[in-house]
Amino acid sequence: MTRPPDDIAAETLAALVGSRICHDLVSPLGAIGNGVELLMMSGTTAGPEIALIAESVTNANARIRFFRIAFGAAAAGQSVARAEIRSILDDMTRGGRLMIDWQVAGDPPRPAVKLAFLALQCLETALPFGGRVRVTATEDRWLIAADSPRLRDLPDLWAQLRQEPAAAPLAAAPLAAAQVQFALLPREAHHQDRRISLDLGPTTIAIGF
Repeated sequence: MTRPPDDIAAETLAALVGSRICHDLVSPLGAIGNGVELLMMSGTTAGPEIALIAESVTNANARIRFFRIAFGAAAAGQSVARAEIRSILDDMTRGGRLMIDWQVAGDPPRPAVKLAFLALQCLETALPFGGRVRVTATEDRWLIAADSPRLRDLPDLWAQLRQEPAAAPLAAAPLAAAQVQFALLPREAHHQDRRISLDLGPTTIAIGF
């Protein structure tokens, strides 16, 4: 029996699976969006129902593109266009209570954007009533800072970010599927030779790397 290769890390395989799933879903979602747009342009079908479908397709497409970066493979040397990032974040938050102010100039490296998107997901979990998030970056430091009048208390999840990956085996992490970003962020940071910082306040949260 042929053995699977031992030189492919579990994290790499998981990222490749994420990339494959998102890649295969983007095209059909885009086709649905185009179909809805054609229906609206034809004038044969109109009303709040079609508008709701169009809005949902736009949001789903943005989420898939977001997940492709957050959970997919991110090779060194790759970058993400600033326009693409802004398009994803704008479509994802349109009509919602969460505002994301992306202040990073230029087309940043894809691995750094992957970390930033994972951090954004962590903050999104902590801001169920909305708020404002600001993403900034210097040459060697990124900061994703959020403020909101009401924050969800997540001590066990924030503890995941404070632990060294080697001290918190992924299999033992008491996480729900919707919380997997709290385990992935420190591991991806470790893989990129970065360290996560966390600053918690009564109405503010800042994640740096």
